[in-house]
Amino acid sequence: MRVLIKNGTVVNADRKAKQDLLIENGIVRELADSINPELPCDIIDAEGCYVMPGGVDVHTHFNIDTGLARSCDDFFTGTRAAACGGTTTIIDHMGFGPAGCRLHHQLEVYHGYAAHKAVIDYSFHGVIQHINHAILDEIPMMVEAGISSFKLYLTYQYKLSDDEVLQALRHLSKAGALTTVHPENDAVIARKRVEFLAAGKTAPRYHALSRPAECEAEAIARMINLAQLSDNAPLYIVHLSNALGLDYLRLAKARHQPVWIETCPQYLLLDERCYEREDALKFILSPPLRNASNNDALWGGISDGAIDVVATDHCTFSMAQRQQLSGGSFNRCPNGLPGVENRLLLLFSHGVMSGRITPERFVALTSATPAKLFGVWPHKGQLAPGADGDVVIIDPRKTTTILHEELHDNADYSPWEGFQCQGAIRQTLSHGRVIFNDGQFTGSAGQGHFLRRKPFSPFNGK
Repeated sequence: MRVLIKNGTVVNADRKAKQDLLIENGIVRELADSINPELPCDIIDAEGCYVMPGGVDVHTHFNIDTGLARSCDDFFTGTRAAACGGTTTIIDHMGFGPAGCRLHHQLEVYHGYAAHKAVIDYSFHGVIQHINHAILDEIPMMVEAGISSFKLYLTYQYKLSDDEVLQALRHLSKAGALTTVHPENDAVIARKRVEFLAAGKTAPRYHALSRPAECEAEAIARMINLAQLSDNAPLYIVHLSNALGLDYLRLAKARHQPVWIETCPQYLLLDERCYEREDALKFILSPPLRNASNNDALWGGISDGAIDVVATDHCTFSMAQRQQLSGGSFNRCPNGLPGVENRLLLLFSHGVMSGRITPERFVALTSATPAKLFGVWPHKGQLAPGADGDVVIIDPRKTTTILHEELHDNADYSPWEGFQCQGAIRQTLSHGRVIFNDGQFTGSAGQGHFLRRKPFSPFNGK
């Protein structure tokens, strides 16, 4: 199968140029000013459009069972939505397993969830929910199986103590794995929740007030120092939502500590006023939405290079689930927002088209840097000979209004309903095969491949 994309502007993280792009048997074979193939091929005319590497979303939660509820997107509907939004690779954060389970338990469970369902290529982050000698000894075997990043939680049911975090950081670093962390101070959350509930304060806004910015920032600062004390172990902070935490992370980067930062569109474009809406339950997630000054600070980090990755933390619970389970109280409402289909277009419109970032920086944030950090580069994250033929074509001349009825996830609402975006996702190709075409999903379940990721290796931000 040969596909020739002509007349578009090909964008990588380090350059852009008007070029033709030839994909053969799912692999990029050639980029040139003009390609006139000798053999027959399918031709896509991308005149006036950007031709970019397919998105790499390294923070999704498909089919996750939180104990309270199971998210309503599985690995088919979730990856279908991703594909329709220009994302061609996801790395999913596995949920907790049974108490005391080995690391491979959840890996086996998630292989079962994704096999024959995923539309696009995928991998998983390991999850460490307790520490003992058996778990620490199992880490290198997980890395050998292609799982080269692991998540630690400082809150929720299987939160780790500082001693456990230290042990995990040291062993993960030694095994060639990147530590990712959900940073919130569990004691602060528990105390504030108890006080609010005792006072009868159960509305959605008290979810945000029970998890203030300082709660997240303190845990970030603690993780920075614990990583430094663990032989300078590499550290990746997920879903950053606040300015104070960004300040702490800037200090760590200034002293050349190997720390990387992820944020999400919701922390750039939504704010705490959502909790005053009649449908405020739709916006309960952790960490919560902050005020607009935090949005501005994070945009500063996007623009000046401090923030490395924009992911989604896609974790979908329907409004019906939220209403039924919460009974009107924030502490019983499942956490998370949908958004895997909207990430690229939102950042393109509000970043590239607004002049905040260049197209090259857009590719770095959404594709190249996550591919490098999480062991799928150089096959993912770039358009170059030998790379996978994963492509998103974006038309900057069109305007898109986000409407849930036109999306492809399994939720019953979108937090982005009515958002106007300058630009449109025109086509998505996975391994040279068109899986989204002008509003229509054309892929199929099971065509995605599991990616055995390489061990973590710092790349000095390049």
